Amino acid sequence: MSTIYDYTVKNQQNQDVNLSEYQGKVVLIVNTATGCGFTPQYEGLQKLYDTYKDQGFVILDFPCNQFFGQAPGTDEEIHSFCTLKYNVSFPQFHKIDVNGKNADPLYVFLKSQKKGRIKWNFSKFLINRKGEVVARYGSMAKPESFEKDIQDELAK
Repeated sequence: MSTIYDYTVKNQQNQDVNLSEYQGKVVLIVNTATGCGFTPQYEGLQKLYDTYKDQGFVILDFPCNQFFGQAPGTDEEIHSFCTLKYNVSFPQFHKIDVNGKNADPLYVFLKSQKKGRIKWNFSKFLINRKGEVVARYGSMAKPESFEKDIQDELAK
């Protein structure tokens, strides 16, 4: 069975990052956008990250411009917006596609584990310490609504 550790993604500097770097951590993977009605979720995501990062929790942010062009700009511009407006300090990656023929292989894998097309920005996948997808949350799920699931995974 595959895990997220089998995948390599591009960071904001377009350099390869093997997700095995996050082995042993509880990971939340999110496709984001800076011009979306859900963009204020960055605040809740940062709060979760600040609360649990020292316990082995990390958020991986993948900007996506597939939904009505709500993530315009370069990776650097997106990062600047997120750090200035929401004080984001969790890892942000290169802008990707999450659906269609150009979907990033990581997202092809994530969707194969928790079925279904990504419907919008701020879809979230919770990954356990073994690199397995354990839950999926839709765009409307505010970060605080699944905090207990993160606590449960961290306790394992």
